[in-house]
Formats: sequence, C-alpha cells, structure tokens
Amino acid sequence: MAEVCAALCHAGRNRDAVSLALEVVAAHPHNAPLVLAAADVMAHHTPRLDIVVALLRQVVALEPHNLAYAVRLAAALVEQGDVAGGCALYEEVMARAPAQRPVVGQNLAATLLRVGRPMEALHLLYTLVAEGPPDAALLATMGAALVRLNRSGEALLWYQQALELEPHNTTTALNYAFALLKAGQYGKGWAWFAHRPPQTNGLTHWLASVPQLQRDDVAQANLAGKKVVLYQEQGFGDTLQFIRFAAGLVGLGAQVSIATYPMLVRLLAMSFPSMTVCSLPDMDRNARYDYALPVPYLPSVMGMQTAADIPATVPYLRADPADVARFAALLPAGRPRIGLVWSGERRGTGRDVLADQLRSTTLEVMAQALTPVDATLVSLQFGAPRADLAAWHGQPIFDPMEHVQDMADTAAIMDNLDLIISVDTSPLHLAGALGKSVWMVSRWDACWRWGDAGEQTPWYPTMRIFRPQERTFGPVLQQVGAALQTWVATIRRG
Repeated sequence: MAEVCAALCHAGRNRDAVSLALEVVAAHPHNAPLVLAAADVMAHHTPRLDIVVALLRQVVALEPHNLAYAVRLAAALVEQGDVAGGCALYEEVMARAPAQRPVVGQNLAATLLRVGRPMEALHLLYTLVAEGPPDAALLATMGAALVRLNRSGEALLWYQQALELEPHNTTTALNYAFALLKAGQYGKGWAWFAHRPPQTNGLTHWLASVPQLQRDDVAQANLAGKKVVLYQEQGFGDTLQFIRFAAGLVGLGAQVSIATYPMLVRLLAMSFPSMTVCSLPDMDRNARYDYALPVPYLPSVMGMQTAADIPATVPYLRADPADVARFAALLPAGRPRIGLVWSGERRGTGRDVLADQLRSTTLEVMAQALTPVDATLVSLQFGAPRADLAAWHGQPIFDPMEHVQDMADTAAIMDNLDLIISVDTSPLHLAGALGKSVWMVSRWDACWRWGDAGEQTPWYPTMRIFRPQERTFGPVLQQVGAALQTWVATIRRG
C-alpha cells in the first residue's frame, strides 16, 4: 500500500492516495503495519495531524509494548499542539526503557524544535548531555537549539563536537554550515555547504550528469566560452537572493543559462539580458552544457568569504516599464502606497504546516496592528492566504493579485509602491532585489540568512528587519505599526 500511495502522490494524486490509505485501514483495522503505513501517508502528504494522531493511537493500542510506536504518537501529539500530552507520553516511554532515555530524549528535543520551542528543548538537552557519555545526536540537537535561539556562535562548538563523533553525518554537516553562515562566518559556511549533494527532482535530475561547476573552475578563470547552466534547486526566495552572483560568471566569459520555473522566467530574462533564461518544464534535455550548478551554490563557487563579497548590484532585478504603467493605472492614486504580505505558501504536509506557523501570520493579526494608517494599502499576498481578504472589514486593502501571472507582474506592482511590509517569504526577496524599501517581520528563530540580531542585512541594503522576541507575531507587529505611523508622518511632512 505504501508504495502505491507514494506513486499516486508523485503523480499529483494526493487525494487518491489518502483515500486509498484510509480505505485499507477501514478494511484491516487490526493490522498494525497497515495502519502505521496509513499514518505515514497522512503525515507526509496532508496537513491532517489530527488523523495522524488518531491512526497512531490505533497502532499503539494494537501493539502497546512497541515503544517506537509510542514515540511516534508522542511526537505527533506535540506537533498537533498537545505539548503536555506528548511530553507525558515521552516521559512514560523513558521510564519504561531507561536505557533508551538519550535516544527518546533527543527525539523529544527535536520535536520541540519543530514546533518552535527551542528553550524547552535546550533545557532538556543540557540535562541529557550531563547524564551520559558524549552522544553525537544530542550534541547536534543542542547546536540546532542554540541556532534557533539566535545564539549561533555558541552553537558552533556543539556541532564541532558532534562531527568529531560522526564526521560523515551529512545532516549535521549541513546544519553546521547554516550555523556558520548565520554567525557571519561565510567562508567556512559556504565551504561546508558545498559538500552537500545537490537535490534534484523529475525536472532537474538529468542535470546531475553534467559536471558540477567548482570553485577551482572559477578561481582559475578558465570559463571563457564554456556553457554553464544554473538551475533552481530550492524555493523562489533562494533563487532571487543568490542569482546576483551569476553576473560574475558572465564576466569570466561563460555562456550562462538560467533554468527556473515559469513564475520567474520573464522576470529573470528582463533582469539578465546577457544570459539565457529557460523554463525547467520546457528545457531541451539534449542540450549540451560544460557545467551545471544549483543556484544556491553560487556564493560558494564565486568565493564569498565575507559580507563585502556580496555583489553591490542592488537593484539587480527590474520590472518591465510597460507592466509598471499597466499596474499604475489599476492602483488607487493615494500615496504613500504600502504593500502587505502576511503569509508564505501554505503547503500540504504536517511538517510544512508547522514550519509555516513559525514564519506566517494572518491578515487579521497584521492589519489590526498596522491600521488605521494614512496610506493606501495594497495586498501582495499570493496563494491560499489571499482568502483572508474576504474576512477583513477594516481599512480597505486594494487587491491587484488577480491580474498577476508571474513574479514580473509582482515586481511591476512593487515598482508602484513606496514601502513593502512582509513576512519571510519570496516577495520579500523580490522587493529587496528591486531595491525597494522593505520591512521584514522575521520569524523569531530567524533564518540563517538574516543573522542573529540587528535591523540591517548586507543582502538587501534597503531592508529593515523587525525581530520578534516571542513565538507570537502580535508584539512585534505592534512595533511595526508604531514605526509605520512615524514613517507616514515623515513622508507627509516631506
């Protein structure tokens, strides 16, 4: 069943996979492996943590002596929001199997990190580390907790100790790289990041057979006439942030192609006329390239050692003047105009829901904090969270997004705005790369790229960072609202 469901999901038929899994459980309610497989399907392909918990309860009832199943249920309870119930079950498992306390405790700490409770995880980890001999998983999780608490410099020693015990642990090595980058140690961070194998999918796997561009190829300046394809590997934000380094390859004489998704094709083609921009779904797989490289590897390959090595090219993205004029005619005339983005993309699994809860808010929460304000508000929100507009009955918010087909259109709208306020998601990078004034409402366990502290970032000189000091967005949005009133008053006086 699991293989059939996985195949259905890979074919985009998630609903059919879920239906099949639940039908199998209904037909075989006493078959623990099948019920567990159904729980896996629900966890990996839906946001329904409630169903995952119900299925895991069924598994534990069928096999009450299987502690691994109890741990799975405990983690699901914490992720669903029943932190007390989940922690109680974890404690029960550790009491039943004292020898497994380090392993089970590390699992609990990792689960607490996923739900945004790094301080609780840290306290648990200090206890576990003090109780026994050095354990690589515990040490690495300690590092992860400190990074989430924006104490990246402290995290480095813990990661180093973990890697001394398990030098070939790729997950720990990658997390160590991110800790170094967040701590501002770019040279070491990118060097560790470069060891990570590229992640490919059905559209990019064929590029794995093309030699990967290396730092030595750039340092030795032997790229004249070479065909290099840079392909999108991560989200839109990563591509928008790192594509600025591609101009350095052109400067070395390389013939650069950028392979991305349709949403970015027009924007990048207008912004980088010296490069060939193509849509990944439409690429000619018979095309010949000398080198391939995932876009996020560009800083490493281009030799970034310090923040001073970030190309000082902002703005390096541009909007089409005709699109700018088209949206200027649609937007309300009143100035200043302020664009709002309150949520990232809502994805389809329980883990994705947890991640999104850490970085996203709702229109109600954001707009209540920012309004009323003597300005024209414009929604830049994309995807499912755009539906929040229907329930908002406060200060009017103009929504032009029905006219947006791609990020080139979003860039054209931004070109007509005076300020963008956004959570940490791809339009934020777009605004920064366009050189627009942009305020970021960061997640409180800030992403590595924004460092541990401060209102500024070397990645985008026109960005101001607002950093929460707690898990909720309410207090920091109140700060943003107060700053916005001051900003508008200054604009009015000017």
